[in-house]
Amino acid sequence: QVHLLESGGGSVKAGESLRLSCIASGTLYTAKCMGFFRQVPGKRREVVAILDTPVDSIDVDDSVKGRFTASRGNARNTIILQMDSLKPDDSALYYCAALWGSVPRCPTEADEYPHWGQGTQVTVYS
Repeated sequence: QVHLLESGGGSVKAGESLRLSCIASGTLYTAKCMGFFRQVPGKRREVVAILDTPVDSIDVDDSVKGRFTASRGNARNTIILQMDSLKPDDSALYYCAALWGSVPRCPTEADEYPHWGQGTQVTVYS
């Protein structure tokens, strides 16, 4: 059974940085797509960054472009999200998501991902 585990959340001051990690266990196969979504109470889960692992293609949402960087980790099925110049609006519960199988393009809709981590809280105060 696939299990995703996020780590690295916390509480920081605006302008500071955090680094999130996610590792998927329970499978020998490399995920086709891995990424991070975030959610605040009362709102939909929104995409932050998606990594198309076989081709190392990264899609980062415009709201975080230039501040957040997603990359593949050293271990299989690991993704890193480096978050710099954090703003209070970045405060949310950050979730890792993954899917295996063949898709023409990694989706950016949360509903398309069958596997999720439990989430890690990021709080940015001014």
